[in-house]
Amino acid sequence: MAIDHKDVSEVAQELKGQFDEFKKSNDKRIDAIEAEKSKLSETVDTLNGKLSELDELKSNLEAELASVKRPDGNVTNKDVTEHKTAFELFVRKGTDDGLAELERKAMQVGSDPDGGYAVPEELDRNIITALRDEVVMRQECNVITVGTEKFKRLINQGGTNSGWVGEVDKRPETSTSKLASIEPVWGEIYGNPAATQTMLDDAFFNVEQFITSELATEFAEQEESVFTHGDGIKKPKGLLAYGSDDKGDKEREWGKLQHLLLKKPTEITADEVMKLIYTMRKVYRTGAKFMMNNNTLFQVRTLKDAQGNYLWQPGLQLGQPSALLGYGIAENEQFADVSADAVPIAFGNFNRCYTILDRIGVRMLRDPYTNKPFVHFYTTKRVGSMLVDSNAVKLLKAGATK
Repeated sequence: MAIDHKDVSEVAQELKGQFDEFKKSNDKRIDAIEAEKSKLSETVDTLNGKLSELDELKSNLEAELASVKRPDGNVTNKDVTEHKTAFELFVRKGTDDGLAELERKAMQVGSDPDGGYAVPEELDRNIITALRDEVVMRQECNVITVGTEKFKRLINQGGTNSGWVGEVDKRPETSTSKLASIEPVWGEIYGNPAATQTMLDDAFFNVEQFITSELATEFAEQEESVFTHGDGIKKPKGLLAYGSDDKGDKEREWGKLQHLLLKKPTEITADEVMKLIYTMRKVYRTGAKFMMNNNTLFQVRTLKDAQGNYLWQPGLQLGQPSALLGYGIAENEQFADVSADAVPIAFGNFNRCYTILDRIGVRMLRDPYTNKPFVHFYTTKRVGSMLVDSNAVKLLKAGATK
């Protein structure tokens, strides 16, 4: 069969034309891709530049924030450093120009320099921390730090009544909750530690540690006493000073604790300790503890149940505390011995019941003249307290002797 050369030539020509068109189209597409790639490359370079600027700005902002952030133990700033330096110069040498200038900057115009100067906040908080280690009531109760004495708390002195009704029955009106605002009772505690000028001139003598230790020792015994039974006159009101009666939670006046009377005013029985626990509602028994002094604790350790088992359970593992009927024990030497008209034992959730407030703003006056060669540091601190929930703690009370 003969081949038609003309047809082959036409086909080849058509293929060449189609290839040329494809090549032109593909070249345009490749050129467009290259152009787009170039644009994307420029955009990426621009974005990288912006990101570098943002990273630099972020670093600058973080440095700026760190310089103004309030100190929390690890963070320092210019103002804090200035205050600490000026305070140490005041304590060691009696030079108060730096502190006076700082207080003027802070606009503390109501503070008389003759009444001393505010200690650095770090030292203030160190004193509070040291007191917690010394004062049992601070360990067991709720402790908050405030910047002003204008502190109030809203509490519910009685819940709303509720009940059951039929589908078409009338809904009787329920009583409203008894909401009340309570305020702490404030007092000012003072200490007057002393050091010699030779001690203060020693560059290796840690002034802040000395002051913290001395004030914690002086304040601790006073605070333990006042938080337990302080009368609230020029001092905080103690837990036991709010009074008590034998009525239950629903019948008792709010603000009074409930007590159980001992059958014998000088003797505690195992049944009375057990009854004290279960007089308290279950919701309060979570986190509850006993509180008593060392002499009462000795008596309680000898108590046995009907099967002859000791109520006291020593901790069998390292770090595990001893327990009384499964509950922890806090030793407070300000509690009374087992005697007539005394309250030897309290049981409950002290954290929910009683709140202690520390006002930031310890002030110090340096006195090198009254008792030479000693330099005294007259230090004052505002402390408050309030009863928050009178259902959270129950008392075991001894009656009067007949």
